[in-house]
This record gives sequence, C-alpha cells and structure tokens, in this order.
Amino acid sequence: MTTNTRNTQSTDGTQGARSARSTQTILVTSASGKTGRRVAERLGARGATVRAGSRTGTTPFDWESPATWGPALRGADAAYVAYYPDLAAPGAVEAMRTFGRLAAESGVRRVTLLSGRGEPEAVVAEEALREAAAGVELTVVRASFFAQNFSEGLLAEGVAEGALVFPAGDTAEPFIDADDLADVVVETLTADGHAGRVHEVTGPRPVSFAEVAAEVSRASGRPVFYQAMSATEYAGFLTGFGLPEPEAEWLAALFASLLDGHNASTTDGVKRILGREPRAFAAFATETWGGAAT
Repeated sequence: MTTNTRNTQSTDGTQGARSARSTQTILVTSASGKTGRRVAERLGARGATVRAGSRTGTTPFDWESPATWGPALRGADAAYVAYYPDLAAPGAVEAMRTFGRLAAESGVRRVTLLSGRGEPEAVVAEEALREAAAGVELTVVRASFFAQNFSEGLLAEGVAEGALVFPAGDTAEPFIDADDLADVVVETLTADGHAGRVHEVTGPRPVSFAEVAAEVSRASGRPVFYQAMSATEYAGFLTGFGLPEPEAEWLAALFASLLDGHNASTTDGVKRILGREPRAFAAFATETWGGAAT
C-alpha cells in the first residue's frame, strides 16, 4: 500500500472456479477478531471444518507464542492469516517467515493473508511469508480501513460517547465493510484462480472522518463530532487511556502515514471477486446504529 502501489488484483472480472475440496480443514488465525470471526462463520456455513485459532479457543493459537502455530497448522488444508497487531508492526516479518515455513512443512496447500493497503512495511512481511511458504498457494488481500473500527474496534468507545478523535485531518478513506472483506477471504480460500494474486479491496467511495461522524449522527439520532489531531497529540491521547507510550507513538504514526491521502482512491476488488458492489458506509451506519435513537 505504498503511494505508487499497483493494483495487482484479478483482471478477468469473474470469480474463480469453485474448489472441489468441500470438506477441507481450514485454520482461521485471530478467530475472535473482527475479520477472523466472520471468516470462520462463513467457512462453517459452507461445510468446511474450521479450526478457530485464538488464545482462549478450542484451537490454541497466539501470535506471541510461536509454539502454538505448528500444532494448529498440522493437518490443515488451508489457513487464513490475520496477524496481530498489524503486518507493519515490529516483529511481523520474522513471524511471517516462521509461520510460512511451518505451513509448508505441515502440508498446507492454500493460504490467504490479510494485509494493509498502502503499508510499505506490510509488503515486506508479505514477501517474507511468500518466500518461506514456497509451494503453498498464497493470496494476499490488502484492505482499506474497516467500517467496523467505529463500532467494534479502536474508535468504538469514542463514537459511543459522541467524540470521534483521530489523526486523519480532512483526508477521506474508502472504508470497507468487514462483512465484504470476509466474503472475499472465503472466496479466495474455497475457490480456485486466486493463487499468487494480490487483491486490493475498498468500499465504493472515499468518506472523510467528518462524514463518518455525520453518518453515525444521522443513523443514531444523537450527535457525534469529529476532532482532528496531529499524530503527536493522538499519541498523548492514547497514553492517557493507559496505552504504553512506545505502542501509542507507533500507532499514531502508522495512522497518520496511512491517512495522508495516498489511500483515498477506490478499487473494484470486491466486485471482481464477488460479482457485486461493496456496501457503502452509509448503509453500514444505518444497519449498525439505526435502532440506537431513543
């Protein structure tokens, strides 16, 4: 997701041919997270045997404990990789290198990696996984910011209290609905034709954070205001809520770099893969907050 990133998604405009492996076993990492939970639910509905990997789940899996990775991968046909906290984070490259080697050694045939759009450091981690997992069918899905970050993520508490605070200035972002992203991931895991591809997925149009606040206000019937901050101010804001200073500074710098305007364009990745348009932020807001007014 660098400024001059090429969109290397599928160009044939059609979904891949459905895989014949209807009974495959698929490891879903970070299965209690925003995307992992949705991917696991959809795979289960399609009849796959899902290993929901998490620190407290039935399949123990912890990105901070590499000893859990091999057992979770053993016997799996495919895996969804959602690295925590982010592929651009320190340590991600080595984690992807180790995970990829274990996946190949375990006989995993297909891996879909969630990556961030416009993150140069994430691209390095992608390459580390690709090199280590030689022989494994790898698909990379680079996503824009999730719409659900405002309802069940980092920004949800502030939104609920009426104050959306973020170092985004007046930059617009084509927020993607996590449900659309999960559908894309499931398609890449269960259908042929995606191996070696990099799919960039976004929402249908760029939306500014001020517009986000306005849409939430409209849907919920209560005022929500956007307050722009510098990266330095936002880091201080996060430390005030107990986040360690190094982590707060890293997060603030990452957000500011991603929201400098270079990710404001949209892609047609969702339509190319799923054959339909992605959901607009306004529709997400209506569904999420439409019954919140009192």
